[in-house]
Amino acid sequence: MAIEVKNISYTYPGSTVTAVENVSMKIEKGERVAIIGQNGAGKSTTVKLMNNIYKPTSGEIIIDGINTKNQTTAQTAPHVGYVFQNPFNQITGARDTVYGEIAYGLENFGVPVAEIKTRVEKIMEITNTTYLQEKNPFELSGGQQQRVALASVLVLEPDILVIDEPTSQLDPQETERVFEIIKTMKQMGKTIILVEHKMELVAEYCDEVVVLHQGKVIRHGDKHDVLSEIELEKFGIMLPLTVYLANELKKHGVRMKDNIITSDEMADQLQKIGKKE
Repeated sequence: MAIEVKNISYTYPGSTVTAVENVSMKIEKGERVAIIGQNGAGKSTTVKLMNNIYKPTSGEIIIDGINTKNQTTAQTAPHVGYVFQNPFNQITGARDTVYGEIAYGLENFGVPVAEIKTRVEKIMEITNTTYLQEKNPFELSGGQQQRVALASVLVLEPDILVIDEPTSQLDPQETERVFEIIKTMKQMGKTIILVEHKMELVAEYCDEVVVLHQGKVIRHGDKHDVLSEIELEKFGIMLPLTVYLANELKKHGVRMKDNIITSDEMADQLQKIGKKE
């Protein structure tokens, strides 16, 4: 088990409103889990609790068998890497080149210079940032900065990655690049917890989906089961466009396979229907 969340609740200091209430979930090693919900549903709060940036008001979080209750954020960081929504919050500015920015965390952990070089070069290749290594991080585009922010976390080699809406400010091309990096991390055996609004990407790249509403978990399961549930619309959840198409085709008498959520699945189903006719 990578992460076990046990009945956590959290209220921000000075607030009387509970941001997260009795949230529980289990995330297996190597899974890609998306956390979705309306704005204000508690998504970012939940993942910050998982990363030990916040401490639960009640409940507990177990990461790789270790209770985070008595750990500092710094002690949790080697196990759980956190990528912020805005790369400006991730880039330290402590170094004036991309290479130096990516290497900075390793320097703080006292990693030998030779190993730093090897790890930074490997991660720059994975994140397609090698050509940027001599540039100032603050002179890059938003998409390039997000990839540098990802690289600065990945180079620390955490087993678990928490990624909070990484594509909210990116164009389609940079969005695709970020998700290709996420796909590579999956292939490397990383556990990935992703907050994301773009449902087509969630449908394509994730394994399981958690739906939050008003700080509570209302669904958690296989992506095909969760994302094909039209009734989630009443909670303000936008589903993949393919789901709406499949639903309309069924209404018009077309015999569709259940739980179609990706464009590839839809194309395959329509091709099969066409051959039958």
